[in-house]
Amino acid sequence: MDFVKFCRLHGLLIDYLPPMGVWKRFPTEDHPKKRNGAAKYMGTHGFVQNHAQETSVSIWRSDDPQLDVMKIRRDQTLAHRRMIADQQKAADKARWIMSQCVQQGHEYLVRKGFKDEYGLVWPRPDDPLLVIPMRVDGEVTGCQLISNDGTKKFLKGQRTSGASFVLDNRGPVILCEGYATALSVQAAMRQLKRPYTIHVCFSAGNIATLARRMIAGVVVADNDASGTGEAAAQSTGWPYWMSDTVGEDANDYANRAGLFRFSQSLGKVIRSARPVAPAETQSECSR
Repeated sequence: MDFVKFCRLHGLLIDYLPPMGVWKRFPTEDHPKKRNGAAKYMGTHGFVQNHAQETSVSIWRSDDPQLDVMKIRRDQTLAHRRMIADQQKAADKARWIMSQCVQQGHEYLVRKGFKDEYGLVWPRPDDPLLVIPMRVDGEVTGCQLISNDGTKKFLKGQRTSGASFVLDNRGPVILCEGYATALSVQAAMRQLKRPYTIHVCFSAGNIATLARRMIAGVVVADNDASGTGEAAAQSTGWPYWMSDTVGEDANDYANRAGLFRFSQSLGKVIRSARPVAPAETQSECSR
């Protein structure tokens, strides 16, 4: 089976062989208007993941004995250099965008129940964007841009794997997917009068990636119809909280059930987590 057919089996809407050595995003059968699929072709093998349905990467291996392995390795080296250059451009652009931002309210925050919350906003006249910086080991790698209607985008070529945005009050680690979810978790922890270190991971797959670099923590998972959020939470081996309603994240639950009820429910999960010192929960690379 060739790589394109393998990608299609995983639901990716793809009709051409992607460039070698770089992750490329594609729409999927279940989300044709989004790019929830990712593929990386390496010549002799490749990687595929449908982020809406899978929490781990599937591996393809070629059965063609005529492949020129040396050429593939040279192409891989060039592709890796291009990827690093693209990541640097994205990081530079993210820092430039952040330099243009002001702290103010945003329609997305109002819609999510935080009418008094200020965020980092890029004040474009036609569509001011809420900017969520993304960092790996303290270094900016890119950012998530959120429009008034909630449309979310990342910068082209940026590194997202292992990147997060942190709300830090020097407490135990809590991992979640979205920024609005993180704000709801922060509000709940404040109501409980407990410290926290909340990582916005931006995807279920990245929750698992970040958890592997940490000692212990808690996951606040989205209750996706596909089960992706819960699967990611379970893969960490950590205690996790999840709404009892399919299609809800923690922000949806808090707005529906109320902050008090959410904080009490989350508090039970927090208390069940293995107690560790705040510094112990940090990633090894950040020490």
